[in-house]
Amino acid sequence: MLATQSRVRLPAFTRRDGLRLAISASILIVALTAILSIDIIPTAYHVSVGDIAPATIRAPRAVTFVSAILTTQAQDAAVAAVPPQYDYTPQKGDLAAARQTAEFDHIVAPVDAAFGAVLSDAARRAALAGAMPSLSATALATLQNLTRDQWTNLRDEMRQVLDTTEQGEVRDSELIPARLALPQALPPALPADQRALAGEIMEPLLIANSSYDDAATQAARQAALQHTTPVTVTVKQDEVIVDQGHSISPTALEKIQALGLENAQPDPAKLAGWLLLSALVVALLLGWVWRYRPEFWHRNNALLLVGLLLAVAVLALKLTAGRSLLPFFIPVAAVGLLLTILLDSGSAIVVLATLSVLAGAVSGTVELSTYVFLGGLVGIVALYHGDRFHHFVQAAVAMAIVNGAVVAIFTLLGERDLTGVLQLWGASVASAGGASVVAVGSFAVLGNLFGITTSFQLLELANPSQPLLRRLLLETPGTYHHSLMVGNLAERAAEAIGADPLLGRVAAYYHDIGKLANPTAFIENQANIGNVHDLLTPEESTAVLKAHVANGIDLAYQYGLPKAIIAFIPQHHGTALMSYFYAKAQEQAVAAAGAVPGSPEAEAVATSIDQARFRHAGPKPQSREAAILMLADGVEASVRSLTGHDEASIRAMVNRIIRERLEDGQFDECDLTLRDLERIREAFVAQLLGMYHRRIEYPQNKVVELESRRTVGAGRS
Repeated sequence: MLATQSRVRLPAFTRRDGLRLAISASILIVALTAILSIDIIPTAYHVSVGDIAPATIRAPRAVTFVSAILTTQAQDAAVAAVPPQYDYTPQKGDLAAARQTAEFDHIVAPVDAAFGAVLSDAARRAALAGAMPSLSATALATLQNLTRDQWTNLRDEMRQVLDTTEQGEVRDSELIPARLALPQALPPALPADQRALAGEIMEPLLIANSSYDDAATQAARQAALQHTTPVTVTVKQDEVIVDQGHSISPTALEKIQALGLENAQPDPAKLAGWLLLSALVVALLLGWVWRYRPEFWHRNNALLLVGLLLAVAVLALKLTAGRSLLPFFIPVAAVGLLLTILLDSGSAIVVLATLSVLAGAVSGTVELSTYVFLGGLVGIVALYHGDRFHHFVQAAVAMAIVNGAVVAIFTLLGERDLTGVLQLWGASVASAGGASVVAVGSFAVLGNLFGITTSFQLLELANPSQPLLRRLLLETPGTYHHSLMVGNLAERAAEAIGADPLLGRVAAYYHDIGKLANPTAFIENQANIGNVHDLLTPEESTAVLKAHVANGIDLAYQYGLPKAIIAFIPQHHGTALMSYFYAKAQEQAVAAAGAVPGSPEAEAVATSIDQARFRHAGPKPQSREAAILMLADGVEASVRSLTGHDEASIRAMVNRIIRERLEDGQFDECDLTLRDLERIREAFVAQLLGMYHRRIEYPQNKVVELESRRTVGAGRS
């Protein structure tokens, strides 16, 4: 394997952890389920066809149903498409053709006789006029002008047309058009006047051979009804059924009824789905916190912060669900930025991933889920510590670029017009800028509300104009200088091991504020006065030194210091032994017992002194920053007491302080490693060598030193 996996022992899941999990999970699951299921009881709409929609009516869920209205329309169309049924058969056509041929032959027989007999023109015209008295004058004139051969040809053509037409279907409802169309069936070579003559002869002869059959027609329509497929309508979730101000159509009312919007019944299946999703994401989220962030798991304010930010973001996404553009304006990435500042980046990423899953479920699109996760992730990466305003600016720029890239990617993968893309790019920029603005404007408020110290608060506390630091400078100048030196040491050591240098420096500034209650009890503030501990017993001196821890805590609360800084005040001493006063108590006990120093009796008396009475109350350092402060405090005071400040002396003193604290078990409750201690040692030595570097001895300084010695010597004489 290219990477080695650290073996972290899984902490035991206690009954207290179970109770915390049950309470936290129940609250968050109920909150998320309530938010996600806002729409399980849709708004009731008591409307009728033709009413004006009081609001835009959307489908709260998807539904598929058989539309009675559209099915009826389809059936009506199928029935209308059925043509009227007639009783024509080929046999009826043949019989009608035979009757029509016989009648035709009977009618034209006198004409045939007139053309067959040897008559004068006048006699033939008279015979033809008598044979067909119903002809018009024009037709009769045409007939009279025909030769025998022309008549024979015309007669045969008429017989063929009548026979062909009659053998086909001639409906009684279409008899007149059929008669009028007979001349058109004659050969085109015939003159027009002969066509007209033939038409007048044939029209009365053509009879209908097909009559309307009502029973057959009704049967055909019934069959069409039975074969019509019911029309199925599918309504998608969030589909607009009727826009506000528009009239309710019959089909729209049918959709409203199919969705049950008239009675507004809840959807239990949807509620169960949201409940299961909420339970799943909450269980995984809290499980991750318990496993990988135990320091947050045991802090109610951290869990409450995570739950609050998650719930607010999901609520914003839910309220904008179903809109094509509005969800992309929501500054959801602010959740990641805030958690990065207030907790850490790892927690921010996990919460952001959870939020992206819920965003995808709410919107029903992978695009918004990807948009939320990738946009928020790049913001976390770009924010870094978030202790400078330009960090938020660069995070906003990075988020805008990634948001726009996500929109472009899904545009290429799908379909969207140019106007839509430009609108989403605008939403991407607005969302990124809004997230940074929200983070900048709310992290200080949230930090104060949930008792979480932010980098901006630490920078403010490090300002020398702070009232408490001003008091240290004016009332305990020695302690003030000592605190500054300890702050420099702690900051450099924290940088060396990857701890929080700003937190370490600020904690060092305030770790000894309890000495304000009794400044002269501490040697750095005694100046030219005597040491008060020369007049006190070791027990009394121990009580005085212990008191500065309790006094410091009281003073810190009085001045409203963050709890994260207050915690350093007792931890910077831990349960360390005040060895000087413990040894002094042992000497006094041996002397009071009259034992000879070094003898077994003296050793017995010395060991009888209760060591616990000379130890600080603790607790031991709980974090790497607190352990660094303990070491920096001891190292600065010890190195100050050295007569020589060469590298060998400083390194030896640093090694002794670190070894004593390590052997005393002061680092048992924090995750400080031996490698960290080695880096802290080198950081301390480098910093102390810079603080106590050798300076050039100027001649005038030497003269002043000699004069001062001469004056002191004269005074003594």
